Amino acid sequence: MRPKFRGPGRGDQSSSSSSRRKFLEQLSFLAGAFTAPLFPFGQAVASPGIFAFEEIPPEKSGITWVHTAGKSPEKYLPETSGAGCAFLDYDNDGWMDIYLINSGKCDFYSPVRALRNALYRNNRDGTFTDVTEKARVPGGGYGMGIAVGDYDGDGFSDLYVTQYGRNILYHNNGDGTFTDVTERAGVGVPGWSSSAVWFDYDNDGRLDLFVCQFAEFNKSLSCGIDPDGTHHYCIPRIFKPRPSTLFHNNGDGTFSDVSRETGIAAHLGKAWGVVATDINNDGRMDLFVANDTVANFLFANRGGRFEEIGLSADVAYSADGRARSGMGVDSADFNGDGWMDLFVANIDEEIFSLYQNKKDETLDDVSMLLGIGMSTRWMSGWGLKFFDYDNDGNLDLMTVNGFPDDLVEQLSKQVTYKELPLLFRNEGKTFKDVSAQSGPFFSKSFPARGLALGDFNNDGAVDVLISNNDAAPVLLRNNAGKQGHWLGVHLIGQKCNRDAVGARITYQSGDLRRSRMKVGGGSFLSAHDPRIVLGVGSRTKLDWLEVKWPLPSGAVERFTSLPVDRYITIAEGKGKWE
Repeated sequence: MRPKFRGPGRGDQSSSSSSRRKFLEQLSFLAGAFTAPLFPFGQAVASPGIFAFEEIPPEKSGITWVHTAGKSPEKYLPETSGAGCAFLDYDNDGWMDIYLINSGKCDFYSPVRALRNALYRNNRDGTFTDVTEKARVPGGGYGMGIAVGDYDGDGFSDLYVTQYGRNILYHNNGDGTFTDVTERAGVGVPGWSSSAVWFDYDNDGRLDLFVCQFAEFNKSLSCGIDPDGTHHYCIPRIFKPRPSTLFHNNGDGTFSDVSRETGIAAHLGKAWGVVATDINNDGRMDLFVANDTVANFLFANRGGRFEEIGLSADVAYSADGRARSGMGVDSADFNGDGWMDLFVANIDEEIFSLYQNKKDETLDDVSMLLGIGMSTRWMSGWGLKFFDYDNDGNLDLMTVNGFPDDLVEQLSKQVTYKELPLLFRNEGKTFKDVSAQSGPFFSKSFPARGLALGDFNNDGAVDVLISNNDAAPVLLRNNAGKQGHWLGVHLIGQKCNRDAVGARITYQSGDLRRSRMKVGGGSFLSAHDPRIVLGVGSRTKLDWLEVKWPLPSGAVERFTSLPVDRYITIAEGKGKWE
């Protein structure tokens, strides 16, 4: 007798015959898609024995911390959901440090030994030192994710840690230490928070804060119990949805909950991932929110108030009208047409969605047509991000995956708890799954959750940090990016928000012209290197670069005679780079 737990797939398992026929037709189309070499100069590896990505073991990196989920026989859902990770430069030395989220004491878990988050300082030689206690950022609750932003504009990155229970805002004191200012700031948020994002929704030059709320968790509710009494992790349909929270930055170290007056609170969801982007090019930052078992949200910013347009934009449901299990999200202009597109990962059999912007506040799911759908059919995706891993000028995509229930293999022959990561190379007109050629890491399965991007060794090849549920994190060094030339840009806002979230960079190098927007957040429970790396392939210079700064200024600055293969800083209104 099967348990009430339905097993893999939450929405599309009983697709109609016409949907399956369409799926097969799309597979046939993709079978003829052209391919190109993994590296821009035609090599299968960067050099003999060196692959695109290389896993750095703990004995070399110094990162020995391990995530503890506190898994119980009762299978409480938060146990399988976390946790996140971040790249950040907390001490402003120009080198990316690392922050990792752990679980901890809550109403369903009392660890035998104290658990804490971890802050690792970059030693600038490929190794890291644990400075958590010195910096005073241990966490203190059942942790989920992290958002990094300079909310008070003092030039130092602050940390917002989401948790099941009470969230934490750590203010960066600028001396290597942080202070818990949650109560004074008013951003504790009771309940179960997941992802969060810093962005300036009202264009007043200060970072505001959006906090995803997942379901109203009730530990007394049980589901998925086998006849022998074995529990499974629940599909969250049994839990009530919750409104997410939007905080307005008051400019004095405090925040006001403006969820009701902005329209956010009117929409109940089960939110996992969020990205702040400008979907209609009106200069206002919108929000794409991935929900689990209910419709996704696309909050269009109408000038301080948000209109939820997910249904009319065709990003709320699957193609056959079903709510899916949205988890990780991102936004980027993957096809270079000047309009921001969207991506969301789902659970197995639901297929991940790549939404191409139609420039009229609607989007088309082109995942199958462009080569991503066939690789994600049996995957459950969490952390993910667009980035130009090989510095050829095109935005590629990486996802990390894992099924939520660690007993799924008792119910399915095709779905596993630990899953393979995926790397898709953007080949101009399609994406190619190049995972198998990109290193031994991609042949290993993980219970992956968070994914953060950051160039930890400052070589212009963007590296990857992955957090795993109830396991050690993984640090990946990017070797492929060194095949192409690049320019790294650190934007500093003056009139706009200091992190320049919402800024758009357009650049040209010979026949290559591209644009990149600095989105807020993206991925799952994670935060990223604030710098933007612009790849130019074999070209040896940038002809020009323009920065369109976010409102309230909206100014456009143009720069010429730019170097390659180094990082520069551009401060708003200075008219020069450093």
